[in-house]
Amino acid sequence: MNPVPTTPDDLALPDSDVLPRRNGREVERIFEKILDDIISGVLLPGAKVNEPVIARAMGVSRGPLREAIRRLEERQLVQRTPNYGARVVQHKPREVLDALLIRESLEGLSARLAAQNMSKEELRELRAEYELGVSPERPPGHHSEFHRRIVRGSHNARLIRMLNDDFFQLFKLWRMTLGWLRYGGGESWGEHERILDAIEHRDADVAELLMRRHIRRLREQSEARLLAFTGTDSVEAATAFLARN
Repeated sequence: MNPVPTTPDDLALPDSDVLPRRNGREVERIFEKILDDIISGVLLPGAKVNEPVIARAMGVSRGPLREAIRRLEERQLVQRTPNYGARVVQHKPREVLDALLIRESLEGLSARLAAQNMSKEELRELRAEYELGVSPERPPGHHSEFHRRIVRGSHNARLIRMLNDDFFQLFKLWRMTLGWLRYGGGESWGEHERILDAIEHRDADVAELLMRRHIRRLREQSEARLLAFTGTDSVEAATAFLARN
């Protein structure tokens, strides 16, 4: 049987799934680059996400770039404005504090589930992470990694996506750009140890209670710092002050 003749055009056609895979990798690369620029402060809140400039700098087409920006929109890191385009989000203080209120509930749940579901190996790794955090050589980002390990230990895929992929990216951005949003220093390590002890003892009720208290203290201290920084007596007045200055 004679082979079916081919043309140059036939030979140039990729397998049916090659182009989607290639585009997916391209979107992921663009997404990670813009995300890193936002989190590191290269792109500050309010900054324009300039599509032509990014496309030229990265050597990419506008299609994958726009898909990457759409994913950043879904994570509330970028917003589109009519007749302007995309820019890095500028969240108001009330939005940040409300997010901390939600985080209190979600992380409390993650600690409860971690106490019920973490394997012995995961518990050993969490203990090692805590020990690293209280050592003089602790690496930057340890505080967040301790929380991320507990969230992963919940073994709840939706909760992991909500916190590790969405919330924690936002909080990393806010900590970089909002002087009044900071972790509570030395108190946090003692709270981490008590949370860890509860998880190791499989005490889900206490683990949830302690984690909620931990996040609540962050929210209350952040609000107090916000009011002190702006010299105001309410979050609304502080928001107005920041908008003017």
